[in-house]
Amino acid sequence: MTIRGAVLERAGLPRPYASSRPISISEVQLDPPGPGEVLVKTSAAGLCHSDLSVVNNNRPRPLPMLLGHESAGTIVQLGPGVEDFRIGQHVVMTFLPRCGECEGCRTNGIIPCEVGSASNNEGTLMGGTRRLSRNGEIIQHHLGVSGFADHAVVSTRSIVPIGDDVPWSIAAIFGCAILTGGGAVLNEIKPEPLDSLAVVGLGGVGMAAIITAKALGVREIVGIDMQESKCEMALELGATAVATPAEAEASRTRFSAVVEAAGHPKALETAFTITKPGGITVTVGLPAPNSVIQIDPLAITSQARRLHGSYLGSAVPSVDIPTYEKLWRAGTLNAEGLVSSHIKLDDINEAMDNLADGLALRQIIDFED
Repeated sequence: MTIRGAVLERAGLPRPYASSRPISISEVQLDPPGPGEVLVKTSAAGLCHSDLSVVNNNRPRPLPMLLGHESAGTIVQLGPGVEDFRIGQHVVMTFLPRCGECEGCRTNGIIPCEVGSASNNEGTLMGGTRRLSRNGEIIQHHLGVSGFADHAVVSTRSIVPIGDDVPWSIAAIFGCAILTGGGAVLNEIKPEPLDSLAVVGLGGVGMAAIITAKALGVREIVGIDMQESKCEMALELGATAVATPAEAEASRTRFSAVVEAAGHPKALETAFTITKPGGITVTVGLPAPNSVIQIDPLAITSQARRLHGSYLGSAVPSVDIPTYEKLWRAGTLNAEGLVSSHIKLDDINEAMDNLADGLALRQIIDFED
């Protein structure tokens, strides 16, 4: 079938992307789902810094590539042998498929799946298949999803069922923003008991950490960012206080747990500095590949501090997404607060500029009429 999707043609083009147009809206051929795969009609997709990092070439990927890794939609066709899902089922598409058998999968989310990670790096679906082309040219899959299109073929390892009443925009951001930011709190910090939490970097992932901490009953939540507007929004979403990085470092206040979600070396240094003795610093940000940090190694030993890396919030999506859905249904997880705006697919280059400028948490591409 022919679909319409956002294809990254060249990475690392100069900004503004509204002028350089690295992403084209193209008609692409999509093959039917193979064994263990399904065809999903996309309803909504969120723009994430992981998309931007491919556009600006901080995370080099094979090109051309149909972007998008945070999306949700309805299953419209089952591939051979698929029995655990049904046509008409609403699903969240998530970017780290898990084979369930490798050494990484045996860590229960701490280490990514080896098979899924290899497929993501190669631009294929789980197991090495490709279903996208354009006039005979292979189009790469983005993180096993390629959700910036009206339809997607994905492995059943990349989808999680969601209730039919969950709004599409909320279902989409369950697939990355909340899994990542929320998972730093839920899976790495395990906040009970926890007297204080700080979040450095208040983009979509950082804000997801804040709303998850609030939903889990953390009493003191401090949001830290250089942008005043983001600090104000953090207060609206549940932070009990806010500060700039300089203010946080100058203060004598130290925190039991700190989440770094900016993807910048200085942000991680700040996060480590403001962690109290015996506390934990969790980093979920994705810095440029050659980034270097400077921290006091003596503090790790003498103050019994822990520095943890967390990819996709150390999540097992099939386990964690139902947890977030339950919190959302209980009215304690303000996922709606992460949605900055709704856009059309044709606006994607301009939306990438907004994301790069820090002007948005989650811009949602609507595919529904």
